[in-house]
Amino acid sequence: MNRDNDKGKTLLQRLSVLTIGSIVLIFVLMGRLYFLQVIQAEKYKTMADENRIATRMLIPPRGIIYDRNGTVLATNEQNFQALIVAEQTINLDETLAQFKELMPLSAEEEEKIRKEIKTKQKFIPVKLKDNLSWEDVSALQLNAPYMPGIIIDEGLNRTYPLGEYTAHFLGYVGAVSEKDEKDDPLFMVPGFKIGKTGLEKVFDERLRGQGGNIKLEVNAMGRVMQEIERNRGLEGESFFLTIDSRLQKVAQDAFGKNSGAAIVMDVHSGEILAFVSVPSFDPNLLTKGISQQEWNSLLNNERKPLSDKAVTGQYSPGSTFKIVVALAALENGIITPKSTYNCSGAMPLGNHIFHCWRHSGHGKQNVVEALKNSCDIFFYQAALELGIDKIADMAHRLGLGKKTGIALENEQSGLIPDEKWKMKRFGTKWQKGESVIAGIGQGYVLTTPIQLVTMMSRVVNGGYEVSPSFVKLNMAQKDKIRKLPISKQNLEIVKEGLFEVVNAKNGTATGVKFNINGAKMGGKTGTTQVRRISMEERRKGIIKDEDLPWHLRNHALFVGYAPHNQPRYAVAVIVEHGSSGSGAAAPIASKILQEAIKLDIK
Repeated sequence: MNRDNDKGKTLLQRLSVLTIGSIVLIFVLMGRLYFLQVIQAEKYKTMADENRIATRMLIPPRGIIYDRNGTVLATNEQNFQALIVAEQTINLDETLAQFKELMPLSAEEEEKIRKEIKTKQKFIPVKLKDNLSWEDVSALQLNAPYMPGIIIDEGLNRTYPLGEYTAHFLGYVGAVSEKDEKDDPLFMVPGFKIGKTGLEKVFDERLRGQGGNIKLEVNAMGRVMQEIERNRGLEGESFFLTIDSRLQKVAQDAFGKNSGAAIVMDVHSGEILAFVSVPSFDPNLLTKGISQQEWNSLLNNERKPLSDKAVTGQYSPGSTFKIVVALAALENGIITPKSTYNCSGAMPLGNHIFHCWRHSGHGKQNVVEALKNSCDIFFYQAALELGIDKIADMAHRLGLGKKTGIALENEQSGLIPDEKWKMKRFGTKWQKGESVIAGIGQGYVLTTPIQLVTMMSRVVNGGYEVSPSFVKLNMAQKDKIRKLPISKQNLEIVKEGLFEVVNAKNGTATGVKFNINGAKMGGKTGTTQVRRISMEERRKGIIKDEDLPWHLRNHALFVGYAPHNQPRYAVAVIVEHGSSGSGAAAPIASKILQEAIKLDIK
């Protein structure tokens, strides 16, 4: 009996413990459930949403670029692209193989894609193809269940409506490269592009805007089920440039098949109205993708279409530099308006003879006549008496030998030599013969087209230190333009000579004169040698330019302005290997200035 009672008590005790334990466990489970479902409900709801909702960054619309009249120069167009998210693929190789059956990839493209997948985190999308057509998108969407990890993204492509006409000053955008990597999360978004050259690069951060995002509901395979929310971000800042696209087209077309550069500038503000470098290229090809063959064709073209000759081309200014020497001689009292030098066609100096372009000579010449006839002997003599340092001082005042500050990448500073430069560069003293050569803009002297149009503007606007700009100046900025320490009277004397170059009988550019309701132009021709003519060739007879290979022919230059009575527009033109300033460059400048007057650009 006692044993049975003991067993019963033991069983009852165990049952009680088990019951109490079960009750405690139930309370613990209920407490845990309450904790998870009530207290931490928001946390786990968020985690669940993260498994269900995919968030992607959106590239903001890049700012629009307009010309001064509101014509669109750079804008955006819709673009569909195929992306792959490595962590969402079951088998990367199989997915890529299936994709290639629909959208062929070159070996080079596939290698680039695989390299990018390896270097980026698995959750970051990598671009497979862009600029997809509607047919491409439909085919990919139809086969999406068999290609886990492949997604279609809608983006924007940068486009340039005027193509080759705006390539050099606008530049273009391109994909972010390794050297461009920064902390901005936009740089990680497939298809995001930044300014690579030109004003697209200069204003890149302001044009870029701020990224948005899109929330998408996805299934377990990562396939998009529906769009939940879209935040477009902030569009980039838009810009109005000083360029007049109408004048730009006329200026570029005026070159025909020639190679060179032309810039038109408002002489009072420095606003750039036209900016040409030819031959050009289509920036849309570089933005959307260019084949290796097309790229090699641009790189290997002897006329260098990728080079912005307006700011990177450094050329001997030739006789256009006589403007500088004339002003320097007048300002330093070396000559007066009535002073003359006799040109017999040659000038001996030491054991060397320097020739005038007109072998029979020009006879007695004052400064106005010397400019009109481009008499070399006059400027040889003036340069000898001035010395190179005084010439260099005037050249610097007019904007030569230094960067203009136009902000375009790779702008070159040109070269205006002086005695200190010669000693530092070569360790030898400056020679008189070098001053003679510099007096006609050759020897060591180098200038860029953007500098030459700046020089012309400063001469004809009354001596104000304008600088070229693609952005309009406000009145306060215009009021701050400094007056250069150059006599207005001497500027008028030089300007008279420039008027006669085009309008007087026997001027070197009379063939391109015009009269539009009383508006006429002035200017200065220039022709510079790109090869040395030996004494032997001089004895036998100098080879005609047209009989030489293209790359050995002389460069042709012209700097001009209009209207003469109230100058508003300045132009600088260089035709590479154009043989003659009056024959090749001056006619182009004349067409451009006539169009500017007709358009009456404000």
